[in-house]
Amino acid sequence: MPLTKPWRSRALTAALLAAVLTTGTACGDDAAGPSAGGSIKIGLLASLSGTYQAVGTEIRDGFQLYLDTHDGKLGGRQVDLVVADEGNGAQTAVPAATKLLKQDRVSALTGIVGGGSVAGVTPLLNETKVPLVGSNGRPELKDVSRVWHTSYLSDEPGAAIAQHVRDNVKGSVYAIGPDYQGGWDELRGFTDAFAKIGGKLANPDGKTTFTPFPATTNFLPYFARIKASGAAAVYTFYAGSAAVDFVKQYAQSEIKDVPLYAAGFLTEGGVLNAQGEAARDIYSVLNYSPDLDNAENRAFVAAWKAKHDGSPTTYALASYDAAAVLDRAIGAAGSDPTPEAINTAIGQLGQIASPRGTWQFSTTTHSPVQKWYLRQVRQDGRALSNTVVGDLATVGR
Repeated sequence: MPLTKPWRSRALTAALLAAVLTTGTACGDDAAGPSAGGSIKIGLLASLSGTYQAVGTEIRDGFQLYLDTHDGKLGGRQVDLVVADEGNGAQTAVPAATKLLKQDRVSALTGIVGGGSVAGVTPLLNETKVPLVGSNGRPELKDVSRVWHTSYLSDEPGAAIAQHVRDNVKGSVYAIGPDYQGGWDELRGFTDAFAKIGGKLANPDGKTTFTPFPATTNFLPYFARIKASGAAAVYTFYAGSAAVDFVKQYAQSEIKDVPLYAAGFLTEGGVLNAQGEAARDIYSVLNYSPDLDNAENRAFVAAWKAKHDGSPTTYALASYDAAAVLDRAIGAAGSDPTPEAINTAIGQLGQIASPRGTWQFSTTTHSPVQKWYLRQVRQDGRALSNTVVGDLATVGR
């Protein structure tokens, strides 16, 4: 989920970063790397409080699950996992990352929920020469020399489903989403790809409708606009509590029979339980579903369910894969797995077997080249779930 916060606080973040960089420099001179005992220290930064606590918790738990199922080791070395709270964005993420990188001297960093947090932390990675193996959506960055992601770029879900919507919707499509960086990226991914293949938006001005974020809790006025547009379908992206409000109100509105397509975060994880019957039949696009039929996924889901209620999400999967990436990279880095050696090894991993299916890092963006799936909310035993109903495009650049 692209949780890039509005960047109105860039100036404050830059000032904060300058302060913590100064403070951090004085924290110690020992280089990051394996300890004398052969263990290795990994930093995990995720939102364990605030708006995105649920996502951060899944990221933490996904990484821990990999450790639990691999004797607590990565690359044959016992892991000392240092966990820090990212909070709601860059203002809290940067000082937490500074502690991990400069005081705790971790050899690699993982996690990070917010795209704004990634942007704020990136200068620290270059200064300390420590790689980040991130596990949630992010925007494109100019410098990815030490930034790797096991999830996706924020505009990729929409790009992956555009052709399916074009082929299956007989008419124009109304695009609507939240008015912040993540919403802009998500909707742009769909509308740009949709336009290139001849799709037409039903929005009166031909542009996506953006709703104030996070202030919008009543979507009924927007649904009236969609009704008036004559749209044959709707494409959207919302997450968290906004996703619950949107879906529950949609199901009771005058457009309830208009097919709804979405980036998968609309119905992912705990929000689906909160939406209940209102979410039935919604189509979504995502890079993972717990019902994928492969050996890696069966083992992953079984291990997850042994420790947690419910099924794993794409957030947990991406963090589990981040641990798998570090496992192979640390092992390949040899007898002295310095942060620089680990970063180099990540770039040489090639294909990676995963519960989502095999994927690999793009050589240009350092995000996955991977298959995307069409899912529909259907009955699965006693509960509703996001069931894979088809393959979509393989996306990555």
